[in-house]
Amino acid sequence: MPGFGGVEAPIGNTLDGLDHSKDTSRDLRDFPSLMSSCYPITLKFIDVCFKVKIQQETNSSRGRRIKRMFSHGGSSAAPSDQIYVSGVCKLDGVSERERPNVKQTLIASYNTLLAPKVKAACMEITTVSAKATRLKGSHSSKEHRQSNTVDLSTWFHQFSILFQRSLKERKHESFNSLRVFQVITAAILAGLMWWHSDYRDIQDRLGLLFFISIFWGVLPSFNAVFAFPQERAIFMKERASGMYTLSSYFMARIIGDLPMELILPTVFLIVTYWMAGLKPDLVAFLLTLLVLLGYVLVSQGLGLALGAAIMDAKQASTIVTVTMLAFVLTGGYYVHKVPSCMAWIKYISTTYYSYKLFINVQYGEGKKISSMLGCSHHGRSNTVSCKFIDQDIAGQISPELSVAILLLMFVGYRLLAYLALRRIKG
Repeated sequence: MPGFGGVEAPIGNTLDGLDHSKDTSRDLRDFPSLMSSCYPITLKFIDVCFKVKIQQETNSSRGRRIKRMFSHGGSSAAPSDQIYVSGVCKLDGVSERERPNVKQTLIASYNTLLAPKVKAACMEITTVSAKATRLKGSHSSKEHRQSNTVDLSTWFHQFSILFQRSLKERKHESFNSLRVFQVITAAILAGLMWWHSDYRDIQDRLGLLFFISIFWGVLPSFNAVFAFPQERAIFMKERASGMYTLSSYFMARIIGDLPMELILPTVFLIVTYWMAGLKPDLVAFLLTLLVLLGYVLVSQGLGLALGAAIMDAKQASTIVTVTMLAFVLTGGYYVHKVPSCMAWIKYISTTYYSYKLFINVQYGEGKKISSMLGCSHHGRSNTVSCKFIDQDIAGQISPELSVAILLLMFVGYRLLAYLALRRIKG
């Protein structure tokens, strides 16, 4: 289309040759929104053209007037060549009021010639943009599935590396000579103290079972409470550099600790169980071992949660010591009639549930030992043992509920540890 000053207007050609691949990012939902953004630019363009046209006419008129002045020998201009008459600008003898409105003419020409082409081009862009959006959505869904696969493989790669590192580090820490000596010595001492104890010595047997609960409640929790505080500096530096995700680090740490934390309790129970002469049955031994290993993992989770929440080794060790002391005192061996204001502690005590499970594996519901001691008949001797049967062996909670609560603690403590680590900023 011919433009102003003999310059070809590029609007139509430019719109026909638009690079749709670059404009698909603009979501042109409707034509009015596009025109509302294009119309001010068009008016600005027309206004500039109007000013240029006026300037050209003014310069041309001044040149002709000066030429006439020199041709007349410097005489004053004719009345028709005067610039101002009564405060009104005149160009070539014609006042500005009498000249046609160039701006309105340009606007009318745009609405007649260019506006239909702009509208058609904008509608074409909207159609292409909608198709490109749908195509982009399909591609993005495919890319999302591919990225999920890539992220999952990356997560497993990070997990495998961190798992191997955790095994190498924890191997020397868990099986150092002092810790092995501590566990083996405790097992031998317990086996000697309760050497071939009698099945009917209920008080002695319950003392051994509660000692196992104390020892393997305090030791794992006290060792686990230092895990995250000691690695805090390295953990924050590696997380800040984006080396791995928190979930891969946490899972590698949790799973890497399992073989390390379960070997020593197994050795301890093998030595103590047969030396003390507990129930000579393989099924009873395996059930006791299963309860012990589960109790160790729950106690370890308690230490991990406290260590991750406090992130200070001294403060965390103090808190875990006080917590385990409260759990031991309300475990059901030292005090049977716990005051009502303190009774709630035993229901969150890991020691209480493990102790009840140990008793259930060895004595069941107490009917056999009760009949052996004659506790079903009043007035007999062995009244102390009968009291132990009523207060300890008969139990206050079912074994199924004890197992369910320990499983809940196993998951809950580790979940709390993970949430506590999330608040640490790299």
